[in-house]
Amino acid sequence: MHRCQTKRIKIGGVEIGGGAPVAIQSMTTTDTADVQATLKQIRELKHAGCEIVRVAVPDKIAASSLKEIVAGSPLPIIADIHFDYRLALLSIKAGVAKLRLNPGNIGGEIKLAAVAKAAQHHGIPIRIGVNSGSLEREILERYSRVTAEAMVESALKHTRFLEKVGFKNIVLSFKATNVPITFKAYKLIAEKTKYPLHLGITEAGTQRWGIIKSSIGIGALLLEGIGDTIRVSLTADPVEEIKVARNILQAVGLRSFAPEVISCPTCGRCRINLIQLTEEVERKVEKIDLPLKIAVMGCVVNGPGEAREADLGICGGKEIGAIFKKGKIIKKVPSEKLLDSLIEEIEAIQKGAKNKAGKQEVF
Repeated sequence: MHRCQTKRIKIGGVEIGGGAPVAIQSMTTTDTADVQATLKQIRELKHAGCEIVRVAVPDKIAASSLKEIVAGSPLPIIADIHFDYRLALLSIKAGVAKLRLNPGNIGGEIKLAAVAKAAQHHGIPIRIGVNSGSLEREILERYSRVTAEAMVESALKHTRFLEKVGFKNIVLSFKATNVPITFKAYKLIAEKTKYPLHLGITEAGTQRWGIIKSSIGIGALLLEGIGDTIRVSLTADPVEEIKVARNILQAVGLRSFAPEVISCPTCGRCRINLIQLTEEVERKVEKIDLPLKIAVMGCVVNGPGEAREADLGICGGKEIGAIFKKGKIIKKVPSEKLLDSLIEEIEAIQKGAKNKAGKQEVF
């Protein structure tokens, strides 16, 4: 997949842009002033696969907690700032790896310049986050409503100002609840600048709608080669955001985190509990770090033939099922032993991969 070439920058120890792997972000839901609760959630996000984390900094009490959070965090910390530029300055002093600002509500160009100067001195990037719900009044009046063009104009206005004061360590984002507007905004900005882009659909909703809207919006942009970091916004435990983000990146072919399990939708030919079996396979393989495609098929009609691209698969029968590799049946087993037999084959592949890696290391 061809990716738009953007400028490479560093967020703590994570590089984004310039062809670096698309990074996964999330945001804590704890009170940032509660250091231990915030660090606990950050560790949970790290364990789930998060690579960069954002924390809300709504007041000085939260800002005063950042130094300890930064020191104890296994992930780079982004400070999310609104309304008060002094909170941005305190966050920089605390050692955060990046700022997220909405320049439209930060208090004017003089205050934005002060933040840019401090960020430049400490070598940290600023993400200009344009949200559909907080466009500047004059821009909104000119377009009469929220449009992709209005969002891009807002971002370019603030980008030009930061460039004028000598600051170019910039990331851009455009977030709306409307998927088509968000998609168009990113498409427009990708033609006008080479700054890294952070993707997301804001206020996407609960897991049901949030997953759908994020997968469509973020996935479509990634397939266009647009995007350097992503955040899936869900009204749910933020760990769930990481799971969805990883699935999106894997589905579009940009990164691989675990075996991909494919399965048929079942039909009247199916004589096994395919739904339960597929869910059990997913649970068993989610911690395996191999780029395998595993098929779970309901019958031999759709099994080896339709899933011939799978590295390994199983297909069920009333009493006897089959294990197949790349479309060829390698053994038949009783239906109740399909899962165990599949896991044995996966473990054999895993062992072979480890042995091969070990021999490479020796030489």
